[in-house]
Amino acid sequence: MRKKAKWYAAALGLTTAGAFVLSAGGASGHGYTDLPVSRQKLCQNGTVTNCGEIQYEPQSVEGPKGFPAAGPADGAICSGGNSRFSQLDSPRTPSGGAWPTTRVTGGQSYTFRWQFTAMHATTDFKYYVTRQGWNQNHDLARSDLNTTPFLTVPYNGQRPPATLSHSGTLPSGLSGHHVIVAVWTIADTGNAFYACSDVTF
Repeated sequence: MRKKAKWYAAALGLTTAGAFVLSAGGASGHGYTDLPVSRQKLCQNGTVTNCGEIQYEPQSVEGPKGFPAAGPADGAICSGGNSRFSQLDSPRTPSGGAWPTTRVTGGQSYTFRWQFTAMHATTDFKYYVTRQGWNQNHDLARSDLNTTPFLTVPYNGQRPPATLSHSGTLPSGLSGHHVIVAVWTIADTGNAFYACSDVTF
């Protein structure tokens, strides 16, 4: 009888541990942009190396919502305020080179794409871009951005599919290297997800 009780307790312990692992794994799954390719995606796919933990969790750049009035602090926008993803905030890659850019054309329509590993109820998606003449030599700050989004896609509390694309017109009057900040705001939590993409106009 005691053997049976010990076996049951051990089995229950394993089941509980397994459930914890499953729930912890589910909690780390969210979303990121791959059009234009985001810094976290470049780390995940090996284009940029020595990125640390973000290479395993490109979907986990989660921080407080309410950007730009609230949200991550200046200098920590691209990491969503997560110090373990701070490599994303630097104006240079971890190897010291420039972040690869996606070529875009101002004044033309562009299709943005998100990949999701957990489909949260969504308020909206907003896109911001650096202003002409921004300071490229420091970690991104609000003063570098036009803090009015050039594209807002309302989502009215719906849950997105695993892959979501939507189009909008890119701002005109920009040239050279810029950063697009994509913000996915969650409807039923206090958080949002952040993705920085380097582009060349």
